[in-house]
Parts: sequence; structure tokens; C-alpha cells
Amino acid sequence: MLAENRINNPSNGRLVTAVFGKSEVVDDPSWEWQFAAHLKSSYSPSELIALYSRYRGDEGSFETQLRRIIFRAMCKQAGNGLRVEPEVIVKHPETMEIGDAVFIGAHAMIQGRFDGTCRIGSHVWIGPHAYFDARNLVLEDYVGWGPGAKVLGSSHTGRPLDVPIITTQLEIKPVVVGFGADIGTNATLLPGVHVGAHSIVGAGAVVTSDVPEHAIVAGVPARIMRYRE
Repeated sequence: MLAENRINNPSNGRLVTAVFGKSEVVDDPSWEWQFAAHLKSSYSPSELIALYSRYRGDEGSFETQLRRIIFRAMCKQAGNGLRVEPEVIVKHPETMEIGDAVFIGAHAMIQGRFDGTCRIGSHVWIGPHAYFDARNLVLEDYVGWGPGAKVLGSSHTGRPLDVPIITTQLEIKPVVVGFGADIGTNATLLPGVHVGAHSIVGAGAVVTSDVPEHAIVAGVPARIMRYRE
């Protein structure tokens, strides 16, 4: 009934079919995979990053395709249908595993670590200007990540008290976002949280503790508003 009311009442907007979430995975040409394998075997990680930076800001179809090839060569693994928009920055991509049909929006940053783990599942949409502390991060399949949303996976201990905080040890905690969850624009996930499958994190929320499956949370700090029916 609610869906019918929205369709019949223009003041409530309109419903349209999802595009990205329902898209089928199309295999990339075999020559792309071969070229990426050649680059990975022929260049060091630092050389690949330098090569990627040459095409990072271009928007042409050829440059976009080349950016995907180089990005795949940089990563530990990257699947079919990857789309990397202009000015995406990655640190330690050799630790990153990316699934099929992943979209990474313009000016996003994925900050890995040389001994870290970052796994991004299939059909994940990442909005522009997103930031990921990806030292120990898992985004499961079909996660939607709003523009400007951030995840922090580490923090300084602040001990001892008589030294600058940024000189103290860094504590890394895993962050997991479950299947089909949706993270709102400008939301922030703090170290160690687990966002349950099919849950929604509201825009601007600061998530300091685990989010149950199917929950809708919002606010600072984020609190459960209700559960999806």
C-alpha cells in the first residue's frame, strides 16, 4: 500500500528501477586481464602506482579503461566490471581484494597498510569523496556507501600521557559492513564496529558500536531508530 501511494501521489516523488544494484556482471575482455597480468609481473608496486597516477584524473573512455587495467594490476585481486572514477587514491593496493561490478566514486581514498587486509565484495557502490581506513576492513556484497562517508579502523592509544598522541601506538580494529547494508552520506564508522546485513546507517551518523541486522540507526552517536519491516 505504501509503495502504491508513492506511485500515485506525485508529491511523494516517484519510484524508478534500480540501475547499479541490478546490473549484470559482464566479463572484461581477455586482453585486459592479460595486460594487467603483464603489468603486475613487469613493474614494482611503486612503479605501478606512478603509472596509475598518470591517468588518475582523466575522464575519457580510453583512460577510464586503462585506469581499470592498471588498478587491477596494483591490487591483490580485482574482478570484472570494476569502475574507478577520476582522482581515486589508494595506499597499499597490493593488500586489497575487490569483487565484480564494483564502482568507486571520484575523489575516494582507500588507505591500506602493508600488512593489512581489505576485502570489498561484489556489486559494491562507493560514492565520491568517501574515505576508508582499510587496514582491516571488509565490505560484503551489495553494500552501498554514500558520498563522503568514512570508516576509521584505527586510533592512537594516547599512552603515555606526556607524549604527543600521534607518537603513541596505533591500535587497529576490524570493521565489517554486512551484506546489503547501506551507509548514508557523511556517516562515520569508528574502529571495531560491525554493521549488520540489510541495515541502514543514516546520513551524518557516527557509529560507535555494532549495528544489528535490519536495524536503522541515526544520530551522534548512532542509536537504533527502528527495524526494517
